[in-house]
Amino acid sequence: MEPIDTSLVDWSRAQFALTAMYHWLFVPLTLGLGIIMAIMETLYVRTGREFWKQTARFWMKLFGINFAMGVATGIILEFEFGTNWSNYSWFVGDIFGAPLAIEGILAFFMESTFIAVMYFGWNKVSKRAHLASTWLTIIGATLSAWWILVANAWMQHPVGMEFNPDTVRNEMVDFAAVAFSPVAVVKFCHTVSSSWVLGAVFAVGVSCWYLLRGKHREFALASIKVAAWLGLIAALITAHTGHQSGRDIAQYQPMKLAAAEGLYEGGNAQGLVLGGLLRPGADWTAPSDESKFLFHVEMPYALSLLATHEADGYVPGIRNLLEGGYTLPDGSTALPAEEKMARGRKAIAALADYRKAKDEATKSAALTTLRENFDYFGYGYLNSPTELVPSVPITFYSFRIMVVLGGYFIALFAGLLIACKWLPSWTRWKWALWIVVLTIPLAWLASQAGWVVAEVGRQPWAIQGLLPNVAAISRLEVGSVQTTFFIFLVLFTLLLVAELSIMGKAIATGPETDKPTA
Repeated sequence: MEPIDTSLVDWSRAQFALTAMYHWLFVPLTLGLGIIMAIMETLYVRTGREFWKQTARFWMKLFGINFAMGVATGIILEFEFGTNWSNYSWFVGDIFGAPLAIEGILAFFMESTFIAVMYFGWNKVSKRAHLASTWLTIIGATLSAWWILVANAWMQHPVGMEFNPDTVRNEMVDFAAVAFSPVAVVKFCHTVSSSWVLGAVFAVGVSCWYLLRGKHREFALASIKVAAWLGLIAALITAHTGHQSGRDIAQYQPMKLAAAEGLYEGGNAQGLVLGGLLRPGADWTAPSDESKFLFHVEMPYALSLLATHEADGYVPGIRNLLEGGYTLPDGSTALPAEEKMARGRKAIAALADYRKAKDEATKSAALTTLRENFDYFGYGYLNSPTELVPSVPITFYSFRIMVVLGGYFIALFAGLLIACKWLPSWTRWKWALWIVVLTIPLAWLASQAGWVVAEVGRQPWAIQGLLPNVAAISRLEVGSVQTTFFIFLVLFTLLLVAELSIMGKAIATGPETDKPTA
């Protein structure tokens, strides 16, 4: 294969990361506010109180502003698979395109239909019909997230496919395996529940701001109670599914786990690093006499328990994964990275021989060699085993930001529920209310940190173990990718500023619960 300019890979990754991170500013708030507004309207239908209707309409207004921005960035994100990652799209488009197509046809049209009834159907359809449209809108948004996360989970753990050497494409053979793989189910539950946490943090933060201003107290207290209960339940689900996700990573992406733990030398009875400071400039691809940490604190046996459910279980470190030689759970011996790369190059060469062969005997021999070594096909595009090691500092610190903030959110929601009866006397709780308000950006920080762990920890793979980034990108001029990167940076920043301005004005105006209704 003709050498690829590494700066093209870096800029293509940077552009996709930019788009994805801006998009993810809007998506979790959409999912979180959607549940909150649906709960509020459910209370309106059950009690008949106009107060709950106006409360639902306020959160619905913020939901709509955010929803529009999420759609704008999401469309661009999907187009980038064709523009910047055309080799990826060709190689696995038959599989990856299926959930994206379903997301566009089913979930998006479901959202589009019922969101119109939700916004314009007040007093035009019955209460229960309108409530149904509200719930179906957020269900549609959640189904949309399901199919996107199925696609991403498949990139983390490809299943349900066979490689066709005649078309040089991977083809889906088991749709159910792709759509309902355990990795996809856990990723969906973890991501959606964490989005509910973000929405709950946003709602309680806005409500506490009203208490600080002495405005809309009944609305604020009601919103805090609903959002805090949702947030606490969602945060506990997020913690549980995070544990399950860690087990999946240990099984299918051990290098990501090693990077997230800063684990250079693995072994039995490994402890989980609770916190620490990595040694700046440490070479994570080579042995050293000095520790990779300046200091760290760990919980004994916890990593082995997480990864293997055994206190004495073996967890490989970065060196072990590169050098191989340890025993895998199935009893086989792990191959060194060099051997995987050699087998990958053999698979690539066999594919070329198969496509050039003129007689059946040669084609059959080449096909046999290809199938024997296809599990390592992607490794053949790598030049050095060190390319298999992701950025350890980014993965390590992002993981701890996510976990620490997740624990903080559990404590925050529990504290709010306990303190609800004292919140009206806001003068005694001013400092606490400011803490809640200032927590709002931390919810986005935790959400973004989770995706950084997921995506940076997977490097150098576009598809885990199957296709590295260097073989997945489009052959473009580096300058064109750089230009569009900065164009998107400006456009997305303007969109974000516009959303913050519009939402700020809507929040400043406040709900209509204090106004008389006809």
